[in-house]
Amino acid sequence: MPAMPPDLADRPVPPHLAFLRRHIWIIAAVLGVVTLTALRPLLRHVPEPPPVMFELPDFELVRQDGTPFRRSDLEGHVWVVSFFFTSCPSTCPKVTAAMKSLAERYEAHGLPVRLLSVSVDPKRDTPEVLARYAETIGADPERWTFVTGAEADVRALLEQGFRLGVGDRAEQPDGRYDIAHSTKVALVGPRGGVRGYYGIDELGLDEVFHRSQHVLREARRDGLVPAQ
Repeated sequence: MPAMPPDLADRPVPPHLAFLRRHIWIIAAVLGVVTLTALRPLLRHVPEPPPVMFELPDFELVRQDGTPFRRSDLEGHVWVVSFFFTSCPSTCPKVTAAMKSLAERYEAHGLPVRLLSVSVDPKRDTPEVLARYAETIGADPERWTFVTGAEADVRALLEQGFRLGVGDRAEQPDGRYDIAHSTKVALVGPRGGVRGYYGIDELGLDEVFHRSQHVLREARRDGLVPAQ
């Protein structure tokens, strides 16, 4: 093999080539990060929304402002639904705190997911009582609705609609009473279909928060909820 001419062997390396030689691995790493960042939206797996378990039947209850709340009012919105009563001595404060936490998260993220709290004690929880309760906890009436109604209608919605059990009033030694009911929250789509039930612990709230966004994305794609 012929030897390199002396003038080429002794010629200094151009500064830009010397820089590339010294920093080639750093440059490659930076280019790799930039490429992955650009491709991430294309590579990211977007989970499918939870399927419809069953559809809610027709019902008519009463909002905290005294106006009717029907199944048709569910349509066009994604809902998280809870079950409670205002004088509950046991689990209801945790349920309400969980719903308030969700309301704050949806507000912070600009997500139009609505909340519905159904009283399982309609004899005591009149619309006026619910209105005072909602005001006390700082619930935004544009996002969070409280409903009551005839006892038979409420029980039918829980047992036949949401397929959840609800107990009778159980008197307590201190004079108060309790009513056994589910502490889970239900995710309901914009056509009135139940998409799932979730616990009110941190993991459960994270799950319903994220799954409700999948349902919202699906609803926007299908034109059921206005796109922002």
